[in-house]
Amino acid sequence: MTAPLSAATAGSTWSLQAENVSKTFAGQMALKGVDLSVAPGEVHALVGENGSGKSTFIKILTGYHRPDDGAVVTIAGERLAFGSADASYRAGIRVVHQDLGLVDSSSVLDNLSFNGGFRTRFGTISAREEAARARSDLELLGLSIDPRRLVRTLSPALRTGVAVARALRTDEQAPVRLLILDEPTATLPEDEVERLLEIVRTVASRGVGVIYVTHRFDEIFRIAQTVTVLRDGVNVASRPINGLDRRSLVSLLVGAELDETAAESAELNPAESAAAVRVRGLTIGRVRSFDLDVQPGEIVGIAGITGSGREALLAGIFGSAQRTAGTVTVDGVTVRADRPDHAVRAGVAYLPPDRKTQGAVMDLTVRENFSLADLKPIWRWPVIRRAAERQEAQSWLDRLSVRPQDALKRPLSTLSGGNQQKVLMAKWLRCSPRLLLLDEPTQGVDVPAKAILHHEIVEAARGGACVMVSSADTDELVALCHRVVVLANGRVVAELEGDAKTVAAISHHALA
Repeated sequence: MTAPLSAATAGSTWSLQAENVSKTFAGQMALKGVDLSVAPGEVHALVGENGSGKSTFIKILTGYHRPDDGAVVTIAGERLAFGSADASYRAGIRVVHQDLGLVDSSSVLDNLSFNGGFRTRFGTISAREEAARARSDLELLGLSIDPRRLVRTLSPALRTGVAVARALRTDEQAPVRLLILDEPTATLPEDEVERLLEIVRTVASRGVGVIYVTHRFDEIFRIAQTVTVLRDGVNVASRPINGLDRRSLVSLLVGAELDETAAESAELNPAESAAAVRVRGLTIGRVRSFDLDVQPGEIVGIAGITGSGREALLAGIFGSAQRTAGTVTVDGVTVRADRPDHAVRAGVAYLPPDRKTQGAVMDLTVRENFSLADLKPIWRWPVIRRAAERQEAQSWLDRLSVRPQDALKRPLSTLSGGNQQKVLMAKWLRCSPRLLLLDEPTQGVDVPAKAILHHEIVEAARGGACVMVSSADTDELVALCHRVVVLANGRVVAELEGDAKTVAAISHHALA
């Protein structure tokens, strides 16, 4: 029989009990008297907009920050000593960050052992014992992985599973009491999410309390028993999941965001006119013979499960992914299959799904990233007019509420995910595109940032742009789009609008 991950069991003392946790930075309060409790075996979702205090709270638990006077935190009934990562570890706290900290070129076994070291015999590593130990650690989470495999060969969910297994390695001197997962599915494709959630369920079933930080509300209802909402450093609600729905949870954060998005989009009501964008016979990846017309001022959604072809479609229209057949025209101008630069000149803008590897240069400043798509307005031979560049960029950052205030001169990588996405949206909006292609535009973004991005998408359409949005978030598509085209197995299986455009209908056709 497999040994439990933690000595804690259901019915015993709290895995975590935090009382009156506050933190002040240079006169600004990041946390204000936060109380939060997690029971053994409970998955407790922690949500809030960027800057709400989630990261500060986690850093206090893990010893990176000391809280203000008056805070009390106990782990399995034992008081936590603040300001020490070692004390946090010995108390039984483990954390898996969004950046997993794995070495892709090394084996699973090596990655599992990097933190705690290898078992040795007579001064040498016992390969057989280490391999058996690694298999045991993985099996605890229901993972059947050869420890000799290189991490880079694993799927995203399995990579996260390895990071969780590493965090939960048995240490008799410091048994695991609390696992913190910080945005574990932010970069996972939809078909990998359930696999990761099953790993979390396995962890909880063995008596470990779990704090699950996410912006994806559907996951909260699938995995958590309790949710805590932070807003401006204050715990505004800690509620059982039973009795909550998505809209009530959104309202706890910022109000009826999707209702506002739907109302704004409905106001556009694009009139019947000649299509500005025509796609004919497009074949790319799994997509076969795709046809679509889009009118100025229209927002068209693209839905479909992973593997349906949805993921490649917009990149194919833009020309950054190779087409094997078909044509795309914008205002009568043909968009070449293999030249994104020609697409940009034709008035096409493309926001890809992965901003870190495709949509931006993370080491460049916000100002530099903002200007990359079009240098002409700020170019005066032989130099860029820096003052004009800064003025234009800052006006867009103010419009989209990009934070912090001095973001313009910072490397893009130092901003939160939501603020990075706002910068990249501004980069394309400043070009006044005729066709705006948005691939997962709000993935990994908090609700307030989503509201801003949705508003800007609607405003682009109001200004006459043709907009196409590909998203795994069907709620977003229903609220934002005038029509939703559903793909399955590379083919269009439905085109929904009006009263027929519902989450249930999209899911039905996508899975049929």
